[in-house]
Amino acid sequence: MHDEVRVVAGDCTTTFDGRNEREHRGDVVTVVKPDNTVLVHDADGYQPVAWLTRADSVQFVDGVLDAREGDQRLRVEVHDEHGAACHPVSRAGVPVGDCPTCEGSLVLARGSVLCRECDDEYSVPRDGAVLDETCPVCALPSLRVERGDTFEVCIDRDCESIDDRVTERFDREWDCPNCEGDLRILRRGGLIAGCEHYPDCDTGFGVPTGVVDGTCDCGLPVFETASGRRCLDTGCAQT
Repeated sequence: MHDEVRVVAGDCTTTFDGRNEREHRGDVVTVVKPDNTVLVHDADGYQPVAWLTRADSVQFVDGVLDAREGDQRLRVEVHDEHGAACHPVSRAGVPVGDCPTCEGSLVLARGSVLCRECDDEYSVPRDGAVLDETCPVCALPSLRVERGDTFEVCIDRDCESIDDRVTERFDREWDCPNCEGDLRILRRGGLIAGCEHYPDCDTGFGVPTGVVDGTCDCGLPVFETASGRRCLDTGCAQT
């Protein structure tokens, strides 16, 4: 979906009150983004002469823009307006395919795959890699993640659940080190391998990002992760 960005160009006095007070006068372009980020640009370079990120409030009254964030204030007084307009704007990202809902383009931006035309949006895990391949069921892009093994799933969790795939592969695969129970794959805040005898046995370990690569001397699996090899039990010293 598109929001609007407001652009005002003119001869302006820009005053910033905050940790470093400063004032500028000149022909500038002021941009107000949908998240209330305000940027004031002059003729040089990419760096704005003044800015305020995600202001609490932005008002434009009688030729004066007033933006405030905590104890910081950005004021732009327009002496001679050259032009003003509102334009549609959206998040920009890497193209990853077409939206099966509306045939708009899908992009990967800031941890989500989203459609540029409709409301469809799908979060991507930090370790997830969006693939060129598409889901055979819904035609959305597929996603590769590592949760004990490498899984390729649909980016839409309602279409294909990562948890279900991990459960199918590892549920009851490992023994509880503190009783005779099996470790079940459970969702408790995060994905964990927890004892089936809970609450009588509260043993539980977060399933890390990585693939199983052997068995620790303690009997639990060893994971190969981006930061090195580690036991499922982060407190284990036997890896």
